[in-house]
Amino acid sequence: MIRPATRSDINAMVELLHRLFTIEADFDFSAERQQRGLELLLAAPAAAVMVAEKEGAVVGMATAQLVISTAEGGPSLLLEDLVVVPTRQNQGIGTELLIALDEWGCALGADRMQLLADRTNLPALNFYRQKGWQETQLICLRKYSNKEILL
Repeated sequence: MIRPATRSDINAMVELLHRLFTIEADFDFSAERQQRGLELLLAAPAAAVMVAEKEGAVVGMATAQLVISTAEGGPSLLLEDLVVVPTRQNQGIGTELLIALDEWGCALGADRMQLLADRTNLPALNFYRQKGWQETQLICLRKYSNKEILL
């Protein structure tokens, strides 16, 4: 069953994020930070957090946020996290989570989804390609904020 997450799901989702962040070299796991991030997402009207529940346990999750795209001239959905426990992968759960987020975004006027994926996570990249996602020529850049002004 796919459903919107609640605060009672946070511990299970933190564990799922721990699994995900062991794959992604760019992120360090911190239960405190991930819990804080999930709490913020759950409280944000322009964000969706979905969980997959099987036999009373959370076995997958996905998060997305609505952003405004100047390229699209309207809302776009930024998929942040998608993870399914290994024993439940290849059962359609990831697909159902994507569908739920797509429907949520479409209801808010988003006509495009985008995400970042670790370039070494071949199973994830293959999954997204099979679902019709296309690679772009863009690369992700990031910078942690500080109070210095760069000239």
